[in-house]
Amino acid sequence: MRNIWTLYHKEMLESLRSYKLIWVPVVFIILGIMQPLTTYYMPEILKASGNVPPGMLEGYEMPGSAVVMAQALGQYGTIGMLILVLGVMNSLAGERSGGTIEMLMAKPVAPAAIVSAKWAAQLTVLVMALGLGAAGAAYYTEQLMGPLSWSNLAAAAGLYGLWLLCAVSLTLLFSAWLRGPAAAFLGLLAAAVMSLAHSLLPSLLDWTPAALTAISAEMMTKGKGLAWGPIFSAGILIVVCVASASLFIRRNQLPE
Repeated sequence: MRNIWTLYHKEMLESLRSYKLIWVPVVFIILGIMQPLTTYYMPEILKASGNVPPGMLEGYEMPGSAVVMAQALGQYGTIGMLILVLGVMNSLAGERSGGTIEMLMAKPVAPAAIVSAKWAAQLTVLVMALGLGAAGAAYYTEQLMGPLSWSNLAAAAGLYGLWLLCAVSLTLLFSAWLRGPAAAFLGLLAAAVMSLAHSLLPSLLDWTPAALTAISAEMMTKGKGLAWGPIFSAGILIVVCVASASLFIRRNQLPE
């Protein structure tokens, strides 16, 4: 446990030195506040464009605050996930290519400790970014649209964060045996395939981690209870990714 804490501290220092602890939350805050601002000022934006058909703006209805907040969280499923995946793609691949992994494994440090520390550091960045982004979006949503249920917001953000953590864990796994760009591509591809499969077969795949995004939106807009199937499957996927990455880094050679 002491090795994990030491390695985690090292990873957080690197994140601070590379400004990841700053720019990733800043991007998430911008993504979050854009949704309520864009929704609220959409009539003015359309008027300024000058190409609005007569009578269109009269029929424009402002969405409710819960709907806008659910849409704000949905922004993190595309650009937000891309930012997180790009930030984790070299976590293991970069250290394998630089020989750092070999140096660590020459000491009494278990591969599981190395991977766990990196995963925990990525989790910290994710929680900080998503927490600040959701808080910023919620503040502007309440100011412009009306009050929110903060308990529903916390649950919805947690569910969405779990889905993002699945993508991060998959990328970390691929980073253990592939180069960084390939790891990022496969991590995003795996998440996209799961999302597509769930959208095509929602009733059959409602237990998969990809269902977390829909459950998050329902939690935010309707206050529905948690569905434990996707949560358990996401937890299993994350554990499998961390365990598999620990096994893969024993083979330190990068592919030619």
